[in-house]
Amino acid sequence: MSPLPSPSAKRLGGPPSIPALVRTRVRAAVRRPARLTPEEAESRTLLLRLCSLLLQYPDAELAACRAVLTASIETLPPSPAAEHLADFTTWFADQEPEALERHYVEMFDLRRKSSLYLTYYLHGDTRRRGMALLTLNQRYKAAGWDIDGGELPDHLPVVLEFAALAGPGGGEAPLRQHRRGLELIHRALADADSPYRHVLAALLTLLPPPTEADRAAVAQLVAEGPPNEEVGLDPYGTYGEGEFAPPGTFVPPTAAPPTRVPPADPTTSRMEGTR
Repeated sequence: MSPLPSPSAKRLGGPPSIPALVRTRVRAAVRRPARLTPEEAESRTLLLRLCSLLLQYPDAELAACRAVLTASIETLPPSPAAEHLADFTTWFADQEPEALERHYVEMFDLRRKSSLYLTYYLHGDTRRRGMALLTLNQRYKAAGWDIDGGELPDHLPVVLEFAALAGPGGGEAPLRQHRRGLELIHRALADADSPYRHVLAALLTLLPPPTEADRAAVAQLVAEGPPNEEVGLDPYGTYGEGEFAPPGTFVPPTAAPPTRVPPADPTTSRMEGTR
């Protein structure tokens, strides 16, 4: 029987112990994406597309599709993600269209901590964010997908649609990269008691579980906000203590207007404003 490696051998790079090998293999197995059956892949694609649709602005077209969305979720195989989406559509289907519009604006346009622009949480209003947006757009083009300039490439519904189109490997890489931002959005929506928290919860069940480093980084984001560069303007403005600056722009120390205003006329079918 071979003798066990001596302490000096371990210090000099000798063979690792059996428990160390086991731990390494377990960690590798956790990181390695599971192989999906065709049925599982189809269900995952549908889940991602449903999350993308449900996180888009609830204009008249989307509101008119609520029954179809609900029926699609009911056909999903049982899973935590499907349960979360069913909880959301229970609320979503019962709301008046104007109420949906107002709630969406309040949650995603007027609150920095639940903005749907993912690179903001990782890079803040710094030069690195511009490069991250460019890299993400190049990833889409390399996969043969053009977002037509309708939204920034880091808008969560856009990222989700790309994940559904390109598959669990490279397609879901941006979601994994921005997991900490997704955790922060979910926490902010939960704190606000918004039903949209169920959509984020569904999405998070599809990603690898958070590490201790992820949890620490989210706590730091909650306490300090994203990175910031001083460029002569106050990026935090007068949005209130603890609130982040709005993503994507540097703003003067005056409150920025909302990107959309719910219509006064109940017959209006689509909100106006910059998307």
